[in-house]
Amino acid sequence: MIRAGILGGSGYMGGEALRVLLDHPEVELAWATSRQPGPIEDAHPNLYGSGIRLIHPDEATPCDVVYLALPTAATFAAAQEHLDLGAKIIDLGSAFRLKDQALWEAVYGMPHPAWHVSQQAVYGVSELHAQDIATGRVIANPGCFSSAAILGLAPLVDQGRVEINTLSVSGLSGTAGVGAELSRAAHHPEIGNNLVPYNAVAHRHTFEMEQELNLLCGQKVQIHFVPVYVPITRGILCICRGFLTRQCSRAELLSVYDEFYESHPFVQVYDQPFETGGSWQYKPYPWVSAVTGTNYCQIGLDVDESRGSVVVFSVLDSIGKGGALAGVENMNLMFGLPRTAGLSQRGRHPN
Repeated sequence: MIRAGILGGSGYMGGEALRVLLDHPEVELAWATSRQPGPIEDAHPNLYGSGIRLIHPDEATPCDVVYLALPTAATFAAAQEHLDLGAKIIDLGSAFRLKDQALWEAVYGMPHPAWHVSQQAVYGVSELHAQDIATGRVIANPGCFSSAAILGLAPLVDQGRVEINTLSVSGLSGTAGVGAELSRAAHHPEIGNNLVPYNAVAHRHTFEMEQELNLLCGQKVQIHFVPVYVPITRGILCICRGFLTRQCSRAELLSVYDEFYESHPFVQVYDQPFETGGSWQYKPYPWVSAVTGTNYCQIGLDVDESRGSVVVFSVLDSIGKGGALAGVENMNLMFGLPRTAGLSQRGRHPN
């Protein structure tokens, strides 16, 4: 059994990792921490009866793997401490995602005191880096918007199907992405019946998208990204648009996606036909609600042949495939387990 610990078990990301690891067939949950120790149900009522008690971080003992669900500034020392104790690290935050130190420090507005850890880190999109994740000691889990956009655009960029300097992404996010701390934008009277754009220029996840897509094509990719909070709890929809480098059909591009993700169990290419005679078409495009609580990403697309453009819809759960559950998938790879271990649950309907 893999002994797993969670630093920061009281937040939404840590709680989601707890929920899944409790039922993982190969994991023994060693501990979960909080700055305010106490019964797990004080933070996560859904885990009442599990017998978990949140402990102070100073009480954490050596483990095989440690999930970090901490604020960025607190992550640096915690990562080094548990690496020194022999653990593998899966950081669910943003401390180790970017590969350029100067860029990271400019984006996050602080010095990076543990760059030697970043240099060990593997960016945790398993569909792009499975082999490196399997041999890694430090995994930098992607941002939620980043995961959806990278998975949505990777096949097109990899094959040179789109112009790489005019790509745009509109990201719609549920409020779980804000975290458990109170925030006006996520306060129900404010977000209910509302849409809240934010950080419309130079959002942090933009740089992750560009970094990973640059690696795929070996050229400088530019992403024009705007995020918006919407009045749902969990979920991400990234609407990705690009101009095609040559004319092609929807069916042709769907086959490109099928081939690219053929060996990746958690990306589902949403190949649904249009409704004959329908006055408005929605069936060919995936819904956020279908992937809530899961480690799946569903991707659908359409081609505007008259304008030479493609639109890609990529949906995932912001704390599932866009967060903690992707971390569990990465843990499975690191310990030689099937990628699907403990992650086979499908979405709920109705949600």
